Amino acid sequence: MKFHKSVIEKGKKVCLLFEGRDAAGKDGIIKRFREHLSPREVRTVALGTPSDREKSAWYFQRFVPHLPVAGEIVFFNRSWYNRAGVERVMNFCSARECRNFMDAVGNFEHLLTQADLIFFKYYLDISKQEQKRRLKARRESPLKQWKISPIDEKAQTVWHAYSEARDVMFVKTHFVYAPWYIAHCDNKKSTRINVIKHFLSHVDYQGKQKDKLIYDPSIVFAFDPLCYEKGMIAT
Repeated sequence: MKFHKSVIEKGKKVCLLFEGRDAAGKDGIIKRFREHLSPREVRTVALGTPSDREKSAWYFQRFVPHLPVAGEIVFFNRSWYNRAGVERVMNFCSARECRNFMDAVGNFEHLLTQADLIFFKYYLDISKQEQKRRLKARRESPLKQWKISPIDEKAQTVWHAYSEARDVMFVKTHFVYAPWYIAHCDNKKSTRINVIKHFLSHVDYQGKQKDKLIYDPSIVFAFDPLCYEKGMIAT
């Protein structure tokens, strides 16, 4: 609430982007971030399948209108990184379109940070076993069945393809001005608390109590190629 108050009073523009495998917990973590914030200045963006018109436009064009203006916080539940993940794995885009995205996304995000956006990218990492359990729970719960899609049904069979796409994405789109932060998500509550602490520890606002924002670096951490050698990313 202290941070949100400073966003409104000082006209800050805040954008948090959440990516990750199916059932990693993107909906839940955004819900916890937003729980006590004013709905007038906070939005969640979860775009569906692009229309024929949107497919013919500049790739980033459909996302730009949803970016925050002064005093707003925007959460992207999946984002332009669909092109590096699900679109690549499910062949919804060509290899050339994927390469063009990788070449362009750095310039796009550099423009965002130059426009004084507070911009954070989180990738929610989940083990194959935990994903299997959560997808099964979705199928069996009448309150969660709406989350199941044909793409979700293939998540386990294309696990390694998603791992390969994710690894390429990290290497090519982890920038000094827009780094990737990885969060382990097998324990939902622990993940949510630590990601919120991580975010708040990296932004400035009046009344900040740093001693209450100490997060677990084994749960939330910046991407580093050594993460693979240390077994910190699900393969």
